[in-house]
Amino acid sequence: MAKQPESLATFSATAKNAGKKPKDVALTATPETMPIPTDPTKKADAATKVLREGVLHRDQGADKAIDALPDRTRTTGKSQR
Repeated sequence: MAKQPESLATFSATAKNAGKKPKDVALTATPETMPIPTDPTKKADAATKVLREGVLHRDQGADKAIDALPDRTRTTGKSQR
């Protein structure tokens, strides 16, 4: 089964192209758009911290947890923060 490209990278490319998906962005992943592996536990931890901060209105470490995840809008897999 063919893998789909990283969704947020596709959304980012579309936003930068006046809201239209660029013709060079395919429906199957290329080496540049392959999904970025991420530990699901780290994603769940970051999401929990974001939600807790929203409810408690206190710092729960969400920024640090988010920064530890790869920036999924980039094809390099490196965070730009």
